Amino acid sequence: MQARKIRYDVIGLTETGRHRTCDSRGVGGVGVLVNTNLVMNIDSFEQLTTRIGRLRLRRCGSIPALIIFVAYAPTSSYGKEEIEAFYMNLEKFHKENHTFYKHLRDSVRSAEGSRATKRRQSYEIHELIRQRGAAKAAGNYQLTSELAKRCRVAIKEHLK
Repeated sequence: MQARKIRYDVIGLTETGRHRTCDSRGVGGVGVLVNTNLVMNIDSFEQLTTRIGRLRLRRCGSIPALIIFVAYAPTSSYGKEEIEAFYMNLEKFHKENHTFYKHLRDSVRSAEGSRATKRRQSYEIHELIRQRGAAKAAGNYQLTSELAKRCRVAIKEHLK
């Protein structure tokens, strides 16, 4: 399995599928892969919708309690109603948990509407962060440094 070659604590999985059909309630398109060092800290994983999952980790020693949302948004080929429903659900679950969340990567870069327009800059920032992580994992430190500089510039521009 490729995950053994990657150093990670938690990996969010999106668009997961099964070889056979499954009629069970709560089976959806997201999941998590948790490092064996953190398995004892898992409190729960809930499939909130077919596109949103929530992993709760207990506090253990110096590691604080943590809630991680795993989500994948509908692409711009979906209707505005489905895109809006996704963000409404995400916002609802966020408010229920009184927690902060960060969009790491999202597939709605070209979606229409004011909600997508407001987030478009942060998608670019998070894409730079993702690319920087991939470059660092590949050992390409020159590219990592360049992407870090571009990321800092993009964040400063976004905060203006």
